[in-house]
Amino acid sequence: MMAKLLLIAAGGTGGHMFPAQALAEAMLARGWRVKLSTDERGARYAGGFPEAVVVERVASATFARGGVAAKLLVPFRILGGVIGAVWSQLRDKPAVVVGFGGYPSIPALSAAWVLRRPRMIHEQNGVLGRVNQVFSRRVDKVACGTWPTALPSGVTGEPTGNPVRQAVLDRASAPYIPPGDYPMALVVIGGSQGARILSDVVPAAVALLPEGLRANLRVAHQARDEDATRAAAGYEAAGVRAEIAPFFADIPRRLSEAQLVISRSGASSVADISVIGRPAILIPYAAATGDHQTANAKGLCDAGAAVVIQEKALDAGALAGQIAAILEDPHRAETMARAALGEGKPDATARLVALVEELGGVGS
Repeated sequence: MMAKLLLIAAGGTGGHMFPAQALAEAMLARGWRVKLSTDERGARYAGGFPEAVVVERVASATFARGGVAAKLLVPFRILGGVIGAVWSQLRDKPAVVVGFGGYPSIPALSAAWVLRRPRMIHEQNGVLGRVNQVFSRRVDKVACGTWPTALPSGVTGEPTGNPVRQAVLDRASAPYIPPGDYPMALVVIGGSQGARILSDVVPAAVALLPEGLRANLRVAHQARDEDATRAAAGYEAAGVRAEIAPFFADIPRRLSEAQLVISRSGASSVADISVIGRPAILIPYAAATGDHQTANAKGLCDAGAAVVIQEKALDAGALAGQIAAILEDPHRAETMARAALGEGKPDATARLVALVEELGGVGS
């Protein structure tokens, strides 16, 4: 008998794709077949998925990009994607459909609703994204990566935590080396696609650190291509060795070796930092829908594991002061690392697997 099929639908950012990848890895290990439904943008992140995952590219679009003509075509592109998804699910019936957010998840979730297939969504952030807001009343379960999550009236959430990839779990609770008078690693991640403000402010802040501290620093900085040259020049002027790239495939290793992380507070970044257990300075993205990145950062901040600096308060001087306050105080840094571990949920994938198997009738 053919193995049960899990259809995962996810949008085109690492925030959606990384937890989707974690679930795919776990379900394959439990003998399920797995398909990933995404668009061309999301397919860029599919390279990290196991080879056994079948990737289906769907027609999708977003109202957030393009001119007037492109926006007028969005409903038609989405409708085309839904029709294609219905046909696909009729040919190979999924036992469960799970949406992780983003416009590319619309076709698969819509088709599952039309065909009455068991379905659920996973919301990574403390505030529902636009697509998950729409589907929250049209699915069987709503899994929540950040708790509490603001939900519509009448919708009940299941707190699961945010699944992390196996590469992150392999580094879970990795021993932390507190800062000292020896080489130290600073990791700067602005979400899966970098952040311009971090490329501007972090090198300038590093340049303001005491000379002895700068001499021990090595930086791994995730920056957009258009910002990389500027960021590199800033670190070079500060006399600090820096490796700059638009995306680090080995970010779990880099986090595990870091004395301090400076990051946006996207849900996946917060989950990775928590599971590995590292002190952090978090800068929520000011334009995030519903200010959800501030909600994401709250747990680590309240636990004393992270310092949160809002964008409007972010400048080189303020950031330099916070970096120095942590890296010049080994006891505080170690305490922050332990607090981060206390907020981590390394079993988030297992909780999500249990919900999938419940919907799929496993064990019933």
